[in-house]
Amino acid sequence: MIKLRKSEDRGYADHGWLKSYHSFSFADYYDPEYMGWGNLRVINDDYIEAGGGFGDHPHRNMEIITYMLSGQLAHRDSLGNVKIINPGEVQRMSAGSLVVHSEFNSAYKVTTHLLQIWIEPNVINIEPSYEQKSIPQIKKEGKLALIASPDAKNQSLLIHADASLYAGIFNENQKTTLQLNLNRKAYIHLIKGVLEINGNYLKTGDALMLEDEPLIAISNGREAEVLVFDLAA
Repeated sequence: MIKLRKSEDRGYADHGWLKSYHSFSFADYYDPEYMGWGNLRVINDDYIEAGGGFGDHPHRNMEIITYMLSGQLAHRDSLGNVKIINPGEVQRMSAGSLVVHSEFNSAYKVTTHLLQIWIEPNVINIEPSYEQKSIPQIKKEGKLALIASPDAKNQSLLIHADASLYAGIFNENQKTTLQLNLNRKAYIHLIKGVLEINGNYLKTGDALMLEDEPLIAISNGREAEVLVFDLAA
């Protein structure tokens, strides 16, 4: 089963300083058909204006991944981390028993663009933790690079969840496949460009929800950047 979710069908919120597209129900956007997929709970496509941001707020028992696309994000948390997240970097915060943090656009007169991803953990009330890594573009060109996993394989970020996250960049004749376990689910989010996946043509912001599929076949990319999630059913 493959279901296409078009970009324009996502939820949308305009807070002035923040414009956000919601792949799943979040805050004031509610759609009972899109509460998540497997253990993937949130993908917010966020545009934060210069000087805007989220003040101190708490999280518990959630694996939170920030995938930076442009601009800068200043992060501060109750663990003592004071960080700047730049394009090409990925941040992982395991909220566990409790973490309080703030995030602000620290780029001068530039809109910050990022994806905020929440994955439900397979352990709860653990000690909260933080990790941040740069993922060189060359590792993603023409292939799917593992960027987050439950065992930190291939120097990926460690997440406390039964899920793996891949990122890839595809152009022209570049193609690849990813084998899937039929007992699991997969989710594909096209960050930008145009891409063919399992015979479906996706454009910026489109997504595919997969179940009972043996593999993902990626081809015919045009300036395409994509995220692929291997998820618990």
